[in-house]
Amino acid sequence: MEQAAREQLARQAETAGLAEPQFTVNVATPRAAPPCAKPVNIEAVDTRTPARMRFAVLCPDAGGWRSSGWRYEYVLRASVSALVAVTAAPVAAGQMLTAQDVTLERRDVTTLSDAISSADAATGQASRRSLRAGEVLRQAQLSAPLLVKRGEPVVMLARFEAIEISTSGEALDAGAFNALVRVRNLANGRVVRMRVIAAGTVEPVEIPRSAQP
Repeated sequence: MEQAAREQLARQAETAGLAEPQFTVNVATPRAAPPCAKPVNIEAVDTRTPARMRFAVLCPDAGGWRSSGWRYEYVLRASVSALVAVTAAPVAAGQMLTAQDVTLERRDVTTLSDAISSADAATGQASRRSLRAGEVLRQAQLSAPLLVKRGEPVVMLARFEAIEISTSGEALDAGAFNALVRVRNLANGRVVRMRVIAAGTVEPVEIPRSAQP
């Protein structure tokens, strides 16, 4: 039964992309099962929460005038640890993470469903709130950084084959990479929708998407 729990945890860890996961499993409701004339079957009843997993042990009915089949449920408590991205220093809200801000450490992730497993996955993202040094980084804490901020000047860039034209504009919306924002052309006052392609740079939406720099 413990082996079945470990196999289930390994599948869940692989789906979550955990790096070098390790498991400990203990039976929380030890119960001596009666003898079974046939090999028992083990079924997962509820494995959504590693800290409280339920498995059933079933003895097939041997037939005859006296039924020998039975079914018992057991609760297993597991803990999961893995290498995850951790803040190497305090991070301010809205700050974009660099390689120096992130390190990998083995941590208990039993109750964390969205822990980030690599420094590369966290680098370049912005923190939604302030973080203390040593915090496990989670997807819910991070977002794509704003490359254009409302009220700030931007470069309106249009490219077609070897031709490149640029002019100055003012962002009327904030946006991350590939977001559509309103921009006022400072040359003629027109407001147009543009696509964010880099920090402080936008392009017309009708032009094919530029590659991320």
